[in-house]
Amino acid sequence: MTTSKIAKWFLAALCTFLPATILMAQQPAAQPPAAQALLPATPEPVAPPPPIVGHEVSAAEVAKSNNPLAPVNAVTFENYYDPTLYGAPGVNANTLDLRAVIISGRQIMRLTVPVQTTPVAGGQYKSGLGDTAFFDAIQISKNGAKNEYALGPLIVAPTATNTALGSGKWQGGAAAVGIYPLGNGSIMGFLATWQHSFAGDQDRRKTQVSTLQPFATYSIGGGYYVRSSGVMVFDFQNNRYLIPFGAGFGKAFRAGNHLVNAFVEPQLTVYHKGAGQPTWQLYMGIKWQWAKKA
Repeated sequence: MTTSKIAKWFLAALCTFLPATILMAQQPAAQPPAAQALLPATPEPVAPPPPIVGHEVSAAEVAKSNNPLAPVNAVTFENYYDPTLYGAPGVNANTLDLRAVIISGRQIMRLTVPVQTTPVAGGQYKSGLGDTAFFDAIQISKNGAKNEYALGPLIVAPTATNTALGSGKWQGGAAAVGIYPLGNGSIMGFLATWQHSFAGDQDRRKTQVSTLQPFATYSIGGGYYVRSSGVMVFDFQNNRYLIPFGAGFGKAFRAGNHLVNAFVEPQLTVYHKGAGQPTWQLYMGIKWQWAKKA
């Protein structure tokens, strides 16, 4: 056999056995039965964990964050800014309500301390604490009822740091709350109060004031909602009345163990009687809620 034929046969054998050798080398070697029993079992593939949602809240939590009868404690900062006033051109006013809600059984106790800035004669302003209000609303609806109602006493203490910021009178009365769920995180309801003076500075006028706050919140998903919650004020003693209409929006979200609700709501005065009433108001606030202890 010539050298060229030997070379051709050698190349043919090399091309035949080299790929087979490579494929055999890539396959795992066969294990005897005893050795296979000692090998660890191949773990089953683990599904990746679900993505972290973040601060998304459910529709029920959105409703809870807007429900004044929800069984949760809360701290709220609510601010009313009045850029212009009827009968008082060139002046404005502001009220910041510091509010705490404590739940005890069927009692919803709410304390409100206002910090006010109001115009006085001569283009000056007075700032300080206003009169402190406290009411204890007791739930009268059955546990688990769709609609909720609460009724209880109200008392107002003359804690104002200036005569322009308060009535100078102790006042007593009542508060009533009603809640009507609309489903999918939306609710509507009302908060009504009535108060009358019974003691205090003899040189100050008596008081008789009633308020009515119809409110509605409509959930639009993602913790967001639209709202309306203007407070109607009827000052029977001084013949001064205010009826606003509000339209705004807010968002509920989680911050640690707290449910937080932030909102802004411009309110336009649709009816007023008496000087010093706001032509419109910018109402905004933030609320922290946390579950009460068992």
